Amino acid sequence: MTVVEGIAPAKVNLTLHVTGRRNDGYHLLDSLVVFADFGDRITVRPATVTRLTVAGPMAAGVPADADNLVMKAAALIGQCADITLEKHLPSAAGIGGGSSDAATTLRALAEMADVALPRDVLSLGADVPVCLLTGAARMRGIGEDVIPLAGVPPLHAILVNPRVPVATPTVFAGLEQRDNPAMPDPFPEWSEPADFIAWLATQRNDLQGPAIAAEPIIAEVLDTLLDTPGCQLARMSGSGATCFGLYDSDEHAAAAAGRLAEDCPGWWVRATCLNAG
Repeated sequence: MTVVEGIAPAKVNLTLHVTGRRNDGYHLLDSLVVFADFGDRITVRPATVTRLTVAGPMAAGVPADADNLVMKAAALIGQCADITLEKHLPSAAGIGGGSSDAATTLRALAEMADVALPRDVLSLGADVPVCLLTGAARMRGIGEDVIPLAGVPPLHAILVNPRVPVATPTVFAGLEQRDNPAMPDPFPEWSEPADFIAWLATQRNDLQGPAIAAEPIIAEVLDTLLDTPGCQLARMSGSGATCFGLYDSDEHAAAAAGRLAEDCPGWWVRATCLNAG
């Protein structure tokens, strides 16, 4: 029996510029995306009927039926399997948990059955194309325009979620302006991580303000991150509520994660290396 396992890493939007909205209501984005060195775990086994089992420390409330993107991914690729999703990432958190799960399921099923990946995966969600890449990328349009990026350095970071779900439609509805400037094209060259982080600080997440208006605790998370030694930048990822802090060393990142886990026991906190390669 062929058993295939894969890690569905957390996706982090280091920037997220909302640059317009199409006539059909979909927003146009320009985002620099990287991935963490940890995430959910997907295991697939051949079966005659597709079945999903959800386990792990963050499994509570995660559907195991056709509403789960893992099941939708299996249906899209047309392969039956016994699938186990071990959840370690919080849901509705702005770090692409469901999309990364779907992308990893597609890769695992394609390997198990020795078939090609579907060409069009956007129907599963705007983040699925970039999650199939799992490397640093520029994501534009409604998620269909994904360009791999060279020159993005590994980043010492921590991810923090105050364990409040944020509804993406609510955040987008709170936008006061939808035709904001895109990132520069082409990107500059960065000689070291400090230069890259300094450049990131000149960019934006246009959803951060509306998300804070919906859930003010996000502002508290950002302030708390900026208060930790060695933090060079704090920003929200995606539509929230997960925030990231970027640090000048892995020692400072680990120390900050330990401090926040102790001081804020109700928050989800993880030290990581983003774009570890």
